[in-house]
Amino acid sequence: CVWFQNGRPYRGEYRKFKVKTVEGIDDFASMNEVVARYFTRRIEEEKPLPDLVVIDGGKGQLNAAHAALSALGLAAMPMISLAKREEEIYMIGRSESLRLSRRSPALRVLQQARDEAHRFAITFQRKRRAMRTVTSELMKVPGIGDAKRRALLEAFGSLQGVRDAPVEAIAALPGFGRKTADRIVAAL
Repeated sequence: CVWFQNGRPYRGEYRKFKVKTVEGIDDFASMNEVVARYFTRRIEEEKPLPDLVVIDGGKGQLNAAHAALSALGLAAMPMISLAKREEEIYMIGRSESLRLSRRSPALRVLQQARDEAHRFAITFQRKRRAMRTVTSELMKVPGIGDAKRRALLEAFGSLQGVRDAPVEAIAALPGFGRKTADRIVAAL
């Protein structure tokens, strides 16, 4: 989720979401969950609501997001969606899409917001994938569970840091001994 204020990114209001309740790939259900969680939290924390909600996608994503807002009593909140292929703008209650001129400053702001949301999401997904890779390599070491993996990463900063660490430094960590440290060094 990205936030633009006066046509510019306002990074203090950016938010990352992990979809929690949707199994598999269901774009509409995921959109509904994330929008509901985001606005529920903003209401609970008494934070300001946006003047316009822009959803990345077409009619289906817009309807899923609108259903989430309606369930929260925010059905009247201004909301549109921007579909990438033809840069069509969909609005609640209007069957036809709106197509602005490719040179329209309004369309450019919407595209910039959408592209920033993509950039932010891709960066988050890459970071999560990298963490899974690091975790999976440490998982191969016999006798190393979640707590010890976390302790290693916190102490040495990264998988490379663990690889470069002397056996004595690993053995000195609470809950680790010389045998465990030798096993880690040998495995990595």
